[in-house]
Amino acid sequence: MVQACGGRSRAQLPAWSLGTAMTQPPPAKAPAKRHVRLQERRGSNVALVLDVRSLGAVEPICSVNTPREVTLHFLRTAGRPLTRWALQHQPPSPKQLEEEFLIPSNFVNPEELDIPGHASKDRYKTILPNPQSRVCLGRAQSQEDGDYINANYIRGYDGQEKTYIATQGPMPNTVSDFWEMVWQEDVSLIVMLTPLREGKEKCVHYWPTEEDTYGPFRVCVQEEKELPEYTVRQLTIQHQDECRPVKHILFSAWPDHQTPESAGPLLRLMAEVDESPEAAASTGPIVVHCSAGIGRTGCFIATRIGCQQLKARGEVDILGIVCQLRLDRGGMIQTTEQYQFLHHTLALYAAQLPGQPSP
Repeated sequence: MVQACGGRSRAQLPAWSLGTAMTQPPPAKAPAKRHVRLQERRGSNVALVLDVRSLGAVEPICSVNTPREVTLHFLRTAGRPLTRWALQHQPPSPKQLEEEFLIPSNFVNPEELDIPGHASKDRYKTILPNPQSRVCLGRAQSQEDGDYINANYIRGYDGQEKTYIATQGPMPNTVSDFWEMVWQEDVSLIVMLTPLREGKEKCVHYWPTEEDTYGPFRVCVQEEKELPEYTVRQLTIQHQDECRPVKHILFSAWPDHQTPESAGPLLRLMAEVDESPEAAASTGPIVVHCSAGIGRTGCFIATRIGCQQLKARGEVDILGIVCQLRLDRGGMIQTTEQYQFLHHTLALYAAQLPGQPSP
């Protein structure tokens, strides 16, 4: 049986509006009416129910989208471009950003990830790679090890495919998987956005002090440079007779679930990445990771895409960027504070661009 409907069904509302609708108290129950016949003439509950068998081939009165379809539609279509001038002089208020950040997270249900043994390779049980964009291993290791790694390909500026790989901080049993991914994807730049410990382990020490072997890969440190805000290491990774350079940048001054004290260090990290010949010359993606691979990792990637939009177009669609990231990996950018910091950082970058923007 189908209930007749008019206007938009609740399932067709934007996902961010459902929470408000669900939290409103139910309407007060109306007192019972004595004039039953009058109620029936106006339309009782029974009168609003249709027998599906009587409809035959008639087109349905309205279509109802599933919550999943509503989520994907929102993430594919939502956006709010801000000009360079508006970002600096008329930015959204903290309250507006708090409301705007109610974006569907698009997390993967653990029950839906049908990959045997994946749980032993996940740092956090609820933070899993979206199946359609996950990185699959399979070049250097045996089939017994499987193809699983908690990592996703992430689109970059203008939707360019596989510009980044967002991944979790390696665990003791996934270090060789991590280096296989670096080799398989021809990665020449790794950006690490977490210290090894923040009260508890956030990432294992997956690179050598001098040189070490991880599975079939030999990794050597060629040069190490300590800068005030981050550390740069020049590494080489060797498999059989082939050897490749890899640049490793460790930016550890970013507290978990929080934001840096100022945007300046992050923008200087962006400049380090943009000026790296490894990033310019490589055809492989940039690997970015923190601990879970969604919070600080999402902020870094969103900031870089936003800077590229501002430089090329004179405007930036921060909401659209975050939605694109969450299509590729669920939960990218974890907190409202990180979303607000993203706006602040891009406003600072916009102010540093040459020329005066017009309103």
